[in-house]
Amino acid sequence: MTATVQPATLEPSAKPVLDRAALDTIFLAARSHNGWTDAPVSDAEIKALYDLVKYGPTSANTQPARFVFVRSAAAKARLAPALAEGNRKALAAPVIAIIGYDTAFYDKIPQVFPHNPGFRDLFVNNPGMVEPHAFRNSSLQGAYLIIAARALGLDVGPMSGFDAAKVDAEFFPGGTVKTNFIAALGHGDHTKVMERLPRLAFEEAAQIV
Repeated sequence: MTATVQPATLEPSAKPVLDRAALDTIFLAARSHNGWTDAPVSDAEIKALYDLVKYGPTSANTQPARFVFVRSAAAKARLAPALAEGNRKALAAPVIAIIGYDTAFYDKIPQVFPHNPGFRDLFVNNPGMVEPHAFRNSSLQGAYLIIAARALGLDVGPMSGFDAAKVDAEFFPGGTVKTNFIAALGHGDHTKVMERLPRLAFEEAAQIV
């Protein structure tokens, strides 16, 4: 189904602007899916997806998100008890991505922020900053995953509705990584997509000051 919304008119830019087809793929005609075809998602597709996601900006390039791509039947069986009953339909997707966040992300600051490795100490000395930073920036990275997946021809079904403690115990047993949210990935069954729900108008959600 083609979206009826129109992109905002943009001022001329020195940078190339995506054409309408690309905007449709990523936003305007893209939908959240809850039904899936049998088409598989390969290792190469998953790795290509991550190789786009990793370039999305995060504060001080800290990249706190950690991803588990649940694809095997055995792994899905481990995930199933943690999902709310209404979300177990996601198990039909070829892959379910678990987007987590590492509360020890600061240990990689010397690697990912090499011009200022001492920035690690800001978090070591202020532990109350760790969780908000990791959650906020992993949420950004999860959003990049949705956009990147659509750009690569995959459909996405992001969701809450799970027992985070169970997911953490099964897939992040080390204790430093916590689950943020889950997203089913694959090729959606477009016959199972509901009508697009209303979006807020600019005047209802934004202002220019």
